[in-house]
Amino acid sequence: MSRIPPFARGLLILAAIAAVIVVLNLETSLTTAQLLVRVAFFLAIALVAYTLWRDFGRREISYWPARAQWVFYGAVGLFVVDLGWYFVVGLSGLDALVFFLVAAACVWAAFWTWRSQHRYS
Repeated sequence: MSRIPPFARGLLILAAIAAVIVVLNLETSLTTAQLLVRVAFFLAIALVAYTLWRDFGRREISYWPARAQWVFYGAVGLFVVDLGWYFVVGLSGLDALVFFLVAAACVWAAFWTWRSQHRYS
């Protein structure tokens, strides 16, 4: 076994796992596990974003004008909803186009607002 290259050994392990899934008809379980992992990944991203906001951004953003706060938090909230749509539905065709357009608009609005609050005049 030590004479088999690590890459080939990894492929053999993946082939064995795939064979077990097909033989035991576990596609439904695999789909369920995939959905649970997607949700867990989305929650992990949300937790990291919340932690960063709590530690760094909240104090600074509280000094901004009310309009800038609404635009920034609105862009972030819409971006989170957009990511949630991606994780639940997936992307294909027109959904992919709308996802990327909404994500780009949210990032642009948040960055523009942040940048306008950091200009010293």
